Formats: sequence, structure tokens, C-alpha cells
Amino acid sequence: MAVDVVILGLGYVGLPLAQEAVKAGLTVLGYDVNTKLVTSLNEGRSHVDDLSDADIAQMLAGGFRATTDETEIASAKTAVICVPTPLSADGGPDLGAVDSATRAVARNLRPGMVVILESTTYPGTTDEYVRPILEAGGLTAGTDFHLAFSPERIDPGNKQYGPHNTPKVVGGHTEACTEAAAAFYGRFVATVVRTKGTREAETAKLLENTYRHINIALVNEMAKFCHHLGIDLWDVIKAASSKPFGFQAFYPGPGVGGHCIPIDPNYLSHNVRAKLGYPFRFVELAQEINATMPAYVARRAQNILNDAGKAINGASVLLLGVTYKPNIADKRESPATPLARALAGLGAKLSFHDPYVQRWEANGVEVLRADDLEVAVAEADLVILVQQHRQYDVDALAAAAREFFDTRGVTTGDDAHRL
Repeated sequence: MAVDVVILGLGYVGLPLAQEAVKAGLTVLGYDVNTKLVTSLNEGRSHVDDLSDADIAQMLAGGFRATTDETEIASAKTAVICVPTPLSADGGPDLGAVDSATRAVARNLRPGMVVILESTTYPGTTDEYVRPILEAGGLTAGTDFHLAFSPERIDPGNKQYGPHNTPKVVGGHTEACTEAAAAFYGRFVATVVRTKGTREAETAKLLENTYRHINIALVNEMAKFCHHLGIDLWDVIKAASSKPFGFQAFYPGPGVGGHCIPIDPNYLSHNVRAKLGYPFRFVELAQEINATMPAYVARRAQNILNDAGKAINGASVLLLGVTYKPNIADKRESPATPLARALAGLGAKLSFHDPYVQRWEANGVEVLRADDLEVAVAEADLVILVQQHRQYDVDALAAAAREFFDTRGVTTGDDAHRL
């Protein structure tokens, strides 16, 4: 039986996309190589923050089904690749998962099929890497099947913008490919934005995240010198934000996390170096600045304890929030990990609390979880707010702590040291 779409990769991008398509009445098949994950989904259990078990149950009732059988890809009118692209050892994108997914589609490619890559990668991937694999079987992109790139814009934990109301950028191998992909997304996405081609769509995603990456680096560097100059940067940002034009607020923090900010801009800088032979200096400088923040926070922690007459070596330090974003369980590239490494290197005895995380390893070593938040805060020599979850009454916690270091600028009283 033919299905409207098969989504390859059922993680934080693919699963919400599948949900939106099911809501719109499309017949949706999910494909993943992880047998346990597929079984779990077919039994109604979710593994991503934005979808509950009840959401999965509704998807199943709407006809969704997950499979590990790649031959079922051949039954789909459209195939969307939503697999991860982590950094490789040389700093570029690791296309291993994209390669595997593309070859699975190629083995089951049929005339008229629409193939769309959503995985974030460097400009040229769709045309230079994906297309030759798909065409190896004899079918030609733009003639026998449609090929396009559409960058994922999933923002985990965002209750305001999801797949339906976040504009979808689409760029095809040919104009007809663009229109075919746009027609598919137009069935369940409110706004579709067309680009001139696949490279423009690929680069648009990287520009979005590079813009954030660079501006976060700017305020992170300002946080360092403002501290030395006795300037409250948080108050500075608040004042600057009063300007109704020409300014967008970005905020400092203990580091950057998730897939987008610490990883995606590197695809662009790597591509510039590899193809053009010179550095993308803004991106590389921003990466350098943002990467130093966990160590900077550790040094500030050491100074806070020193000022209180306590050496950091042997001091008990409690980390609050170890996920990369507030109010979700996602720990990918969380700055809590390098921060824990820096603190442990100074001799601190670490523990953590996070309402969304029951078990956490930092640098291959399991960190003790504090089950009783109030007791842990009162007993720690230093409490560091790494992530501001909604469950934390930060002012009350700061008042109860011996020393409280707020890296998110959310405390309002005088009980906390702020980044």
C-alpha cells in the first residue's frame, strides 16, 4: 500500500515532522535502524521531549507506523531524510548517517518519488553527495525523480513555534524539484519559502545559526570584561533592549549547547577552508570565545569560594540544571559537561540536580544526583545555576545557599553572584 511519506530518522526532528503530517491526514511511515526505538514507538512510547506517549498514541491511531524494513521505503511518494550530522574528527560534518539513509532510499527509489534532505550540513551536500548516490541506479534527478533540501527548524521545548507555523525553506535541484517539495510541505506547513536552489537552502540554515553563534560570543566576551569593570551586563542588555529598532537581545551563559549553535556554524567554516582555502574568521573566533566559557565559569567559581575563605579543592559544588535548554531533558552538547570537567580538574566534589535528568555522566564518570534539592542547596559550599528550569525558585535557592553563582542572570536579589 502506498504511503504519502516515509521519514528516515525518528529523532527530535523526524518525529515532530511525522506528527504534523499525520495531523494533516497524510499517511506516514517512519523508518529507523534502531530496533528498540521502532518497537517503543509502535508500542506508544515517546523518546523526545516535545511529544508525549499520548501524542504517539494519537499518531498510531492516525495510521502512523515505524519500521526497520527499508524495502517499505519503496511504497512512499516522498522520502524525507532527518538523520543526525555530528562533527567528524576533522571538524566537518560526519555524513555517515546521511550516507546510510541515502543509500537506503537509493535501493528503493522509484520514478516520480520526491526525496528531501533535512539534515543540517555544508553547502553542496545535496547536489554533490546525495544526488550521485541516488542517481547510481539509473534514475536522474529533476527528470525521473525530484530532489530537494529543506533545513529542519525544530526548536525543542518551544511551545509557540512548531512544524506547522514555522516557515519551511525549500530549495530543489531544479525548479520543478522545488515546486514538488513545496507542494508536499504545503499540505501541513502554513508557509513555504522557496530558494533558488539546494545550496541556498543549505546555507540559509547555517546563516541562521551562525548569526546566533556570533552574537552569543559577543555577549560572552562582554560578560568577562564587564565583570572586571564592575558593570552589570544584564542591566546593560535590559537597557539596550528598550530600543525598538536595530537591536536584538542575546545573553551570556556558561557555554553553548544543543546541535545547532556549537556544531552547525563549523560546517560553514569547514567548507570555506576546504573549498576556498581561507578561514571564516568570525565563526572561528566565536567558536573560540564560546568554548572558553565553561572554564571561565569554573575560574569564577574558584574565586567566589576563595573570597568566602574556602578552597575549591575539596569543596562541594552543586550544579543545577545539566540540560542544554531549560525545561527539556536534552543533554546534547550541554555546557554542563565541560564545566564539570573544569571544576573536577580544580578538585571540586561535584553533585547535580535536574528535574528532567535522573542519571548524568560527565566525562565518563557518573555524577552524584541530589534527590532532595533543598538539603543539597543548604549543604553545598557553592551552588551553580547552569540551566534555569521552571521548577527552580532561583531567588529562594540563592537565599538558602552558602554561595550561589547565577550563570543565567535570573536572580533578582543580592544573594547571588551573577555571570
